[in-house]
Amino acid sequence: MHWKELNAWKIAHELVLEIYKITVNFPKSETLGITNQLRRSANSIPANIVEGNSRNTTKDYIRFLYQARGSVEETRYYLFLSKDLKYLDNKDFQRLEDQYEKVSKLINGLIKSLNRSEEKK
Repeated sequence: MHWKELNAWKIAHELVLEIYKITVNFPKSETLGITNQLRRSANSIPANIVEGNSRNTTKDYIRFLYQARGSVEETRYYLFLSKDLKYLDNKDFQRLEDQYEKVSKLINGLIKSLNRSEEKK
């Protein structure tokens, strides 16, 4: 399946766009701090899905999906930190948290599916 057809990629990509919109309102003093880190970790999720999907082996694909899943958790932490620093309100935090939880579950499902197909070989 092409990466553009994957729900995990579709949602992660939409979330990147949302992260960019939200972080525009973060303090300018955070441009090289949390704003940059949050954007980078959010970007890493769909990018790793794309890169893994384009690899020649399922093993490589799975490795990139694990990296994407790690970036999901990193992003969730930066969102939590942003909320605690009052850069993000509770409503936006919870909405994004729920969406990243969904992405995490979709990536986990993809990893399990690929692992099963590898075991059958």
